[in-house]
Amino acid sequence: MCGIVGILNIGDRPAPQRGELETMITRLHHRGPDGTGFLLDGPVGLAHARLSIIDLAGGQQPIANEDETIWTVFNGEIFNYIELRHELLAQGHRFRTGSDTEVIVHLYEQHGERFVDFLNGQFAIALWDSRQQRLILARDRTGIRPLYYTEAAGRLVFGSEVKSIFAVREVPRVIDLTGLDEICTYWSTLESRTVFSQISSLPPGHMMTVSAGTISVRRYWDWEFPERGTGSNRDAGDYADELRELLVDAVRLQLRSDVPVGAYLSGGLDSSIITTIIRNFSDTPLRTFSLTFDDAEFDESAHQQEMVKYLGTEHTAVRCARTDIAAAFPKAVLHAESTMVRTAPAPLMLLSGHVRASGYKVVLTGEGADEVFGGYDLFKEAKIRRFMAAHPDSTLRPRLLEKLYPYLRNSPGGGHAFARTFFGDGLEHIDKPYFAHMPRWSTTQRISRFYSTEMRQQLAARDPCAAIESLMPVASRNWTPMAKDQYIEAHTLMSGYLLSSQGDRMAMANSIEGRFPFLDHRLIEFANRLPPKLKMRGLTEKYLLKKSMTGLLPDAVRLRTKQPYRAPDSASFFVDGKPVDYVADLFSAGSISSAGYFDATATGKLFEKCRAGKAIGFADNMAFVAVLSTMLLHEQFVRGAGVAPTVV
Repeated sequence: MCGIVGILNIGDRPAPQRGELETMITRLHHRGPDGTGFLLDGPVGLAHARLSIIDLAGGQQPIANEDETIWTVFNGEIFNYIELRHELLAQGHRFRTGSDTEVIVHLYEQHGERFVDFLNGQFAIALWDSRQQRLILARDRTGIRPLYYTEAAGRLVFGSEVKSIFAVREVPRVIDLTGLDEICTYWSTLESRTVFSQISSLPPGHMMTVSAGTISVRRYWDWEFPERGTGSNRDAGDYADELRELLVDAVRLQLRSDVPVGAYLSGGLDSSIITTIIRNFSDTPLRTFSLTFDDAEFDESAHQQEMVKYLGTEHTAVRCARTDIAAAFPKAVLHAESTMVRTAPAPLMLLSGHVRASGYKVVLTGEGADEVFGGYDLFKEAKIRRFMAAHPDSTLRPRLLEKLYPYLRNSPGGGHAFARTFFGDGLEHIDKPYFAHMPRWSTTQRISRFYSTEMRQQLAARDPCAAIESLMPVASRNWTPMAKDQYIEAHTLMSGYLLSSQGDRMAMANSIEGRFPFLDHRLIEFANRLPPKLKMRGLTEKYLLKKSMTGLLPDAVRLRTKQPYRAPDSASFFVDGKPVDYVADLFSAGSISSAGYFDATATGKLFEKCRAGKAIGFADNMAFVAVLSTMLLHEQFVRGAGVAPTVV
């Protein structure tokens, strides 16, 4: 795991200088504290900050092929590098190091731009072909590792994080209002957009090629599903056996490291599967870490301890109080480089800090299983709502909504009449690909009530539903409804929030590499071919995944209903009605009006409501966190302070 930056002249400009690359890469020291490396070759300059995981002595980047005509800097891991190395040696390639990075340049020699097709990993790659004077940028299939770029003053500037790009003085620092509104709708920006104007993200599964001043971007991989009606007569037990073998192999590959590897253990199904596989199918010592909360509504320590006892793992937990979240939140925003609608990333940043202090650099997590195998309540909601649309007078299915959220104090399914109204909203969109997501988005979009008049005017023509439809591949017209639900979830919440703000950024804030076995592309492709009934049987989520673990997990864990990871939101920023100082400052009428994104009167009322402890449900809490994180983003990046404010 590392940080990368680069500059490529695409106009008539002087060659990049080492000094400016040093300034850029210094901003990413947290991603790679173990060393830096540089390449200056005519129109291109590359730099790398290293977090040493594999080949501790010889893996310093940039790394080149035999005649030093192809160079790469790379952020991430290639998990199948050992197998690829054997194949490339047999094809006549010669290696100088034992690093996984070196397979990239030799694969490119062998296969050209198709080299990415052979990689099993999580990566952001910059490759310079000096013979062709061609720069290639590539990002992993699901967007685990970030890569941003911009064009400024005749140069392409790129980096693992936006803060490294902002080190180049020609790059403007401006919030993109459409990007902000997308986060306040979908929880993430879409495709290549970011929350900053003129800063783009290379989308997951995409490759950029820059040659002779021409920039082209293409998709090399995507989530694909069979046509509706395409069936299989295979027994569920056969599928479960194949799934278990794939999971074991994915974990085996991702345990490869020259440093100790730990694992997160939340107490839920997904992390329990990963840790159980480590215990039963590898010789890696099992070291686990978890979060616990003072607030019982969010705490899962009892379930965690059940698995700790079952596995006999060496385990430690980080206890997180509301005051800890308030203190950590500015730093979390600084690393996330994005507006956020939940505080949940901040405790994970505290957890990664504990992992680092415990002497670990790598952890495996269960992230991705819900998107791949249909684990979220959203998929259950959609199934019931589709029934409601087809049978509007039925009294049976709406009652099932009351059982969807046993972990919520104020469940939208808690009252029968309210449940029918809440989940009946948007039934007219039954034929649209975004149908399943409408309840979540309509809740999040309530943040727009706090927009300033100027922001409302500039966003008046935006159609959030049309934007989603434009992302859908033509083939999706023939997919099952659940396949469409999964596709949108993977391309919004997962890639843009869970793997970014809540994933890579919170781990790398403390120089920790997170690994995600459930996002092995072989597992995704296997799961996408499954009949929907094997993902959700009735209202039992992740049916086949649970079946594949029969006998390996206690049934109390294996059959437990999904409880998503959450953390206290607006309540974290007030103690006995008194706000944390930086929060009061950022919510002041002067600060709100000066920034210009929100209405001072409306946000003032929201502030007082939250201070009085009267914020109810997701809408108020998400609005509060969105306003606060946006104001922090404005202070840290637009105004140029570049640091998190002191918490008093």
